Amino acid sequence: MPDKVESILLLIAAGEFSVGILGNVFIGLVNCMNWIKTRKIASIDLILTSLAISRICLLCIILLDYFILGLYPDVYTTGKQMRIIDFFWTLTNHLNVWFATFLSIFYFLKIANFFHPLFLWMKWRIDSVIPRILLGSLALSVFISLVVTENLNDDFRSCVRVKKKTNVTVKCRVNKAQYASIKICLNLLTLFPFSVSLLSFLLLLLSLWRHTRQMKVSATGCRDPSIEAHVGAMKAVISFLLLFIAYYLAFLVATSSYFMPETELAVMIGELIALIYPSSHSFILILGNTNLRQASLRVLWKVKYILKRRNC
Repeated sequence: MPDKVESILLLIAAGEFSVGILGNVFIGLVNCMNWIKTRKIASIDLILTSLAISRICLLCIILLDYFILGLYPDVYTTGKQMRIIDFFWTLTNHLNVWFATFLSIFYFLKIANFFHPLFLWMKWRIDSVIPRILLGSLALSVFISLVVTENLNDDFRSCVRVKKKTNVTVKCRVNKAQYASIKICLNLLTLFPFSVSLLSFLLLLLSLWRHTRQMKVSATGCRDPSIEAHVGAMKAVISFLLLFIAYYLAFLVATSSYFMPETELAVMIGELIALIYPSSHSFILILGNTNLRQASLRVLWKVKYILKRRNC
């Protein structure tokens, strides 16, 4: 791959990383400052903070792997460094997906209008179980990461990562089936929380449709806060679903490219697309959350004021 193309891709990756870090750090700082001031944190803020932290770590892992692959590919020759990268990428990836799924479920339980006993019980219990659910997902993600990392073969990992490949073609072919099966199982595991988020979105849509029909029957003609809440929650969930699909496809490209020519270029393009999801979704969450949106407007106003004073 030409050095010029590598340099351009690295610059784009650094730009996406910077944007993603800015948005997620902002979410974490605002919620932590409110937590310190009030000495308590709402469930939605706890989920958003956990999601932001997981995405900061995911962005760092992707960028680290990206720069090592583009600038120092021989670092992966022994496989030990790649094993560490695999562990933290798997961990942060699963945490990211689970936390986003819990956010979708939380929106559904707090905003949707259903009168089924199970729904009402879950709606009543959700605030008290959120901390335990987040800790449980952390423990599960650590377990999955350890299992996946232990079963990935170092010889195959190094032979697909190093540009100056040695005579390890036979070893690579022998380990392809094992590597592919592990990655397929890893991808299938993330489909379950994705399906839960999709179900939450469909139920929110059903709740909005039923509520809209009731509003038409009553014909109040007033602006309904419930509809606005439904629409806001649906925007956050649908944006997660669409961006996650792009991220998932990029992850598949990066995985399958290990068996293709020009491995490094294909992996770098896949990871470049993957960076879009954790980088952009944070700003959608900021715009959809009242406290975060107001905090961002205050920051923008202060920045504008400082710039105006400097120009005077």
